[in-house]
Amino acid sequence: MWRLVLLACSAAAAADRTCEALPPLTTTRTKPSVDGGSNLFIGGARKPWDGRVAEVTSPVFDEATGAKAVLGRLAQMDATAASWAADAASEAWDRGQGPWPQASLKERAAAIRAFLDELEKTKRDEIIEVLMWEIAKTKQDATKEFDRTVAFARTVVDQALQTDDTEQFGRWTGVAGVRARVRRGPVGVTLMLAPYNYPLNEMYAMMMPALLMGNPVILKLPAIGALAHVLTVDALQKCLPKGVVNFVSGSGRETLPSVMQGGLVDCLGFIGGSKGADALIKQHPHPHRLKVFSQLEGKNLGIVFADADLDEAVKQILLGALSYNGQRCTAIKLVIAEKSIAPVLVEKLSEAIEGLERGLPWDEGVEITPLPEPNKPQYLAELVEDATSRGALIKNARGGSTNGQLYHPALVYPVTPSMRLFHEEQFGPVVPVAEFEQVSEVIDVVKASWNGQQAAVFTSDAAKAAPLVDALSTIVGRVNVNMQCARGPDVFPFSGRRSSAMGTMSTTESLRAFSVETLVAVRDDDAGRAFGDALSTRAKFLLPTA
Repeated sequence: MWRLVLLACSAAAAADRTCEALPPLTTTRTKPSVDGGSNLFIGGARKPWDGRVAEVTSPVFDEATGAKAVLGRLAQMDATAASWAADAASEAWDRGQGPWPQASLKERAAAIRAFLDELEKTKRDEIIEVLMWEIAKTKQDATKEFDRTVAFARTVVDQALQTDDTEQFGRWTGVAGVRARVRRGPVGVTLMLAPYNYPLNEMYAMMMPALLMGNPVILKLPAIGALAHVLTVDALQKCLPKGVVNFVSGSGRETLPSVMQGGLVDCLGFIGGSKGADALIKQHPHPHRLKVFSQLEGKNLGIVFADADLDEAVKQILLGALSYNGQRCTAIKLVIAEKSIAPVLVEKLSEAIEGLERGLPWDEGVEITPLPEPNKPQYLAELVEDATSRGALIKNARGGSTNGQLYHPALVYPVTPSMRLFHEEQFGPVVPVAEFEQVSEVIDVVKASWNGQQAAVFTSDAAKAAPLVDALSTIVGRVNVNMQCARGPDVFPFSGRRSSAMGTMSTTESLRAFSVETLVAVRDDDAGRAFGDALSTRAKFLLPTA
């Protein structure tokens, strides 16, 4: 059973910590201006829109106005407009007979490669700039997101072409009098949603495999982070057939019920919260035939044993917990340290956190930037207040202070199961630290958790780590030893259990997520083999990809 262990702290030490509200960060930097409000991208064309629009603002304040910088506009579609996108995707699908699903894998690969080339050539710098402004991603991280997204997509194309002829039954194979060829084919109209933190990367990690397999898609643009997608319209229009990619923008609660209830969606790709995924699935009139791929929440643990290299553990925890302000599903969101070394670990973490550079996304060397979600600083403050009211302390000097949307990382210790921070996914720059004395206590925590994504174990003793690795291997999708939690490299499977995922993401597994095996069979005799060979030179489905 978890043992409640509180660190004795003097009243003076507790009173010494206050959270200050400071002026927001402002800039005179020239801001982008992206118009996503005057038209919709549906059916391969820009459709004029004279309905509601919303200003898109930045978490960075404009020094000239003293308000959040306005970056552009985004159409706020209603249920009727959203149904237009579903109709266009359905027309492109045409029950599997549309030009895109009927194209060969080689033809689709060529079109996607042309799109990626066009995006890199014409929009790379503009998209990186928009990512810095709209979601306050550092220039280094924004650049990495774009480049990693394109690299992932190219690898998916290469993998599909290379493995198509080599996977099981990838070639004509005779078994028990039947000669068969298996290939993967499209599922149908695919609705996709991805969150603000990686608006391009996470959407394309689903969209590229789905398109390659022949599925037309409907992209529900995130409420925050949509402008990067608006900038892709020219390249999509130039390189892909009409209706293969369609945008829906605005409130998901207003637009998506009509899309799902219409029954035209065959597959759902969802990266976000489990409640949202559940709600969408329930709205489909035939949920039994809805193929679902989802990557959801994670409350990933960082488990630190007394024999760990604490300096290395601090370095990895810092990366894992606070990269991009902790706004990553793969972030370490709860540290559990062995009691004997917890105070020392906390002291080292406090010093390291205070050394992180705070500022604007384009500032040199900046590591902590403003938060794009308007209410996130308030939510984090509520979690911290709940913890401190129950005996925890903020252990770093600036922890919990704010500069407008910038929330200074807060190291909170000791956190116990009675506190919200122990259980809720903070998705922001708060680092809670709890204590344990027996490994069984840690196992009890992960057994009781709703989460099943990842864990990180820090120790120098393989014998000590082994039982915990075995326990975790049936609870989470990835166990990291002496390193932070992470999604990549993208060739490795990214999976999860419980409320953390349904399906596996990687450059190969994502192809399976958005496709179905289709088999062509002939008799395994001379006539059947001859006919199969002749068919392989004429049917696009069977044409070689090399």
